[in-house]
Amino acid sequence: MFEKIFESSLWGSRFIVILAVIFGLIGALLLFAVASFDIYDTAKYVISTYINHAHPERFHENVVGGIIGAVDLYLIGVVMLLFSFGLYELFISEIDAAKDEEGKESKILAIHSLDQLKDKISKVIVMVLVVGFFQNVGHTEYNGAQDMLYFALSITAVAVGLFFLGKVGKH
Repeated sequence: MFEKIFESSLWGSRFIVILAVIFGLIGALLLFAVASFDIYDTAKYVISTYINHAHPERFHENVVGGIIGAVDLYLIGVVMLLFSFGLYELFISEIDAAKDEEGKESKILAIHSLDQLKDKISKVIVMVLVVGFFQNVGHTEYNGAQDMLYFALSITAVAVGLFFLGKVGKH
């Protein structure tokens, strides 16, 4: 009898994961909101620059940097969504709304193990790092051939990494 009570309590304790799910969703919503405001601010900056016929130094870099920064936040928000959905499906229940009329689940949310969740999140995190890399590249000054060589090598390394990341999980 004690074993049955203990096991049912232990099994019921999985619902503590709901806190991570809820706060993960809140974090995703906040990131989407902040990224949207960043895009809005960048749009205001562009419009006011053209209306005032001003063309400040590094205008294009600032615009691209603002938009890439927002994309970065959106991607991190996606990580939070995947995290929340994955934890919910692994510990609580399948998400019935994610299935189509034929009962097939969405491939985006097809998470059946912690390894699958980790793989999906790690791929999005790599994309966040790539976006951050290109955001920093836009603000870098190159002084000579050696800097350009390093720039070319770094882009090659990113491309090779993305190539192999695309091969992960495919037969």
